[in-house]
Amino acid sequence: MISLGSYLAISFALFICGVAVMIARKNIIAILLGIELILNSAALNFVAYTKFVNNNIDGHIMSLFIIVIAACEAAVGLGIVIRFFQLRESVHVDDAAQLQN
Repeated sequence: MISLGSYLAISFALFICGVAVMIARKNIIAILLGIELILNSAALNFVAYTKFVNNNIDGHIMSLFIIVIAACEAAVGLGIVIRFFQLRESVHVDDAAQLQN
């Protein structure tokens, strides 16, 4: 049987991978993928704690809510990235920082 610690270890690994991708990459699409990994690790935590601690459906509902938020974030984020690419012909974060000036 898989224990709660195993789920938490996998969730921690997903979280660390997401943070590493966000820090290491300068590509906006890769940063969005890092955010998706972090959200998936949070959803896994909710489901694991619900299974092992509470035995109710609250964690599953919260993880479904996280998945919906992640899908909306991906749609809006990719729309912004596509428009930015049309304007600048680049998807690098450094080019986006120049828009502030």
